Amino acid sequence: MAFTLATWNINSVRLREGLVCKLLSEEAPDVLCLQECKSPVEKIPTEAFRALGYTHMIARGQKGYNGVAILSKLPITEVAAHDFADLGHARHVAGQLENGVTIHNFYVPAGGDVPDREVNEKFGQKLDYLTQMRDHFRAEGVKKAILVGDLNIAPREDDVWNHKQLLKIVSHTPIEVDHLNAAMEAGDWVDVTRQDIPEGQLYSWWSYRARDWDAADKGRRLDHVWATSDIAAAGHSSRVLRAARGWEQPSDHAPVFASFDL
Repeated sequence: MAFTLATWNINSVRLREGLVCKLLSEEAPDVLCLQECKSPVEKIPTEAFRALGYTHMIARGQKGYNGVAILSKLPITEVAAHDFADLGHARHVAGQLENGVTIHNFYVPAGGDVPDREVNEKFGQKLDYLTQMRDHFRAEGVKKAILVGDLNIAPREDDVWNHKQLLKIVSHTPIEVDHLNAAMEAGDWVDVTRQDIPEGQLYSWWSYRARDWDAADKGRRLDHVWATSDIAAAGHSSRVLRAARGWEQPSDHAPVFASFDL
């Protein structure tokens, strides 16, 4: 079965319902994973999505914060929703397609502004969340799975606009990268995006603070598509839909795509 998947931190699915519909209409991925939905599940605007062929949804939601959803043209059955680090946050949901592939949709905590857990509780929560992801993957074993989402870490030097300037900025600090890599190794995950695009600057997020985000291009690759090593070779056609960052009233993230032949 061949299918295309996209992941997008939408920064309020109700506020940006029109942008989601635009993406579904123009790009038509088979599966769209959304993060930061900021909505209770029952208030996600599913009617508009169903009208476009996305008749399946699994989700976890909260009023005003967090929230993850998987919209799908393909039948998908919920198989997990973990509260890593016991934060009480809607940050993970997983579903299985009919071909046996499990899709994990994650929204890892951002971690606040100061990369020191002694003075910033949010940074400690982020590290704990990643540690529990690692421990879960190690304990459970992961096969025939895809992991996507806003992981809030840009791990490689070419995943940020300036490696040296961002080494002490949350999302690119060595300790965060180490924690992310440990989780990746524990699940035997492969970074599909960088498998397809191995070299060069690549971003999926640009700050709202930049007056001209496109010209300044001070981006970070915070949004990821991974696959377990047993199916990673089936991934291809990775891309970032940078144009979506320039849509009217956009999210500060752009969608990331990959296709799989499984």
